[in-house]
Amino acid sequence: MKWLELKTLEDLESISNSIDYTVIFKHSTRCPVSSMAKKQFEFESTLIPRDTPVYLLDLIKHREISNKIADKWQIRHESPQVLLIKGSACVYHESHNEIEVAKVVTRMTS
Repeated sequence: MKWLELKTLEDLESISNSIDYTVIFKHSTRCPVSSMAKKQFEFESTLIPRDTPVYLLDLIKHREISNKIADKWQIRHESPQVLLIKGSACVYHESHNEIEVAKVVTRMTS
């Protein structure tokens, strides 16, 4: 799986200005639960349409971006957490053991 690194507030603004779907996976490199969820997400990633950008947000390095996400879309910060963004809206989000690529893809096709 090829992750795009979400590392600036400008990247986040670009995502929210897009008319297409974008996936953001918020990951803590210090958390074993987050590491397991990331591995499972990567294992299932072939379900995601090829042209869908999938960003990885390292929460240890870029907590300010996570804070901005929480503020922008009124979503409580959690880790691990997956968000599906379409335009300026977060149309789906889930955290911890509830993260499944199939659920993300279902939201994209419904």
